[in-house]
Amino acid sequence: MQITGNHQMARIVRHNDESVREEYIRNGGKEVKLFTSALKAFQCNNRIVMAQRKHLDEFVRGRIIGRLECGCTQLEVSEELGIAQSVISRLWQRFQDDGNMSRCYSTGRPRVTTPNEDRYLAVTAKRNRRSTASDLSRQLSSATGTTVSRQTVYRRLGHIGLYARRPVRCVPLTATHCRLRLAWSREHALWTP
Repeated sequence: MQITGNHQMARIVRHNDESVREEYIRNGGKEVKLFTSALKAFQCNNRIVMAQRKHLDEFVRGRIIGRLECGCTQLEVSEELGIAQSVISRLWQRFQDDGNMSRCYSTGRPRVTTPNEDRYLAVTAKRNRRSTASDLSRQLSSATGTTVSRQTVYRRLGHIGLYARRPVRCVPLTATHCRLRLAWSREHALWTP
């Protein structure tokens, strides 16, 4: 059900019958009864504010693009579908730029290195085990032109299991360790397996 008038709109969706509260809004001079638990939009300062949605599904995106191609304005589509005009504007701009109306899945900051550059770092590190992260960063910069920090190289190598370790032959023993080990071996010398 849609109630329009004076550029106001409320949209009612299905609801369960538990604890439904009623509210009234003015629509073109008439009071109209609305169920607040069923509204996707609510009234704020004599104006309907659109409810927040996570993402638009493919069907709704197609409806928006179809209406805009038919000559409707973005504001008309916004009021008709109950979606913020800025969302419709961004969708329309992306559709005009590359003809794509599906969502771009990208979260966080874009990676500096490509998967090929990550593989290059891994191969270079495995060929020369003694090279440091700073050396690998300089080699990557000279080979591909991509400048990355020492810490980035360290993280990329850590993802594939290459960590910096010092080659140590054995753990150095103190005099106390030597004395305790000798005492243990003398105590257990007559043990047989």
